[in-house]
Amino acid sequence: MLAMKTVESRIAAWLDEVVIGLNLCPFAAKPRRNQQIKIDICTACDDADILEAVYQALTDLAQTDPAITDTTVLVVPNALHDFEHYLDVLSMAENLIDHFGWRGTFQLASFHPQYCFDGCEPDDAENLTNRAPYPCFHLIREDSMSRALAHYGQDPEAIPARNIACVSALTASQRAALFPWLSTDEDA
Repeated sequence: MLAMKTVESRIAAWLDEVVIGLNLCPFAAKPRRNQQIKIDICTACDDADILEAVYQALTDLAQTDPAITDTTVLVVPNALHDFEHYLDVLSMAENLIDHFGWRGTFQLASFHPQYCFDGCEPDDAENLTNRAPYPCFHLIREDSMSRALAHYGQDPEAIPARNIACVSALTASQRAALFPWLSTDEDA
């Protein structure tokens, strides 16, 4: 089992160097700077316990002023290593949002060390846009996203293509520096 401090520091580095550093999410810098992104580490290994943690994180977010916590990244370092299994649990987490009437209030973004978009090969560069050191569920307030989009000033539909171009342009040494867990996993 990984130390919580190690997990938190790796996720923080990923947020700062990849998500914000490469501007993959143009809306992340401000809440990160304002310390409004909560990194919540779920040490559970069982799907039911992980879903309980997702539910609890959503409940906490619903009960917390966005000025304090605008968004939560729920990290699951000890489970969901298989990407297909992760997708199954992600689907169940989406069902939680529907079951508790949070559709339109919250949405989930997904990140995983083996993230692979449908129709892509595992080594395709575009998968890097959703690769994180550990399986993660990003819990996003839809109101906050709507406000950010209203002030964005560019075409938000162009973000995925821009992100793919950005990660595709990375050199091998830049990829190794930004995604060190990928070379570690491949060497294992």
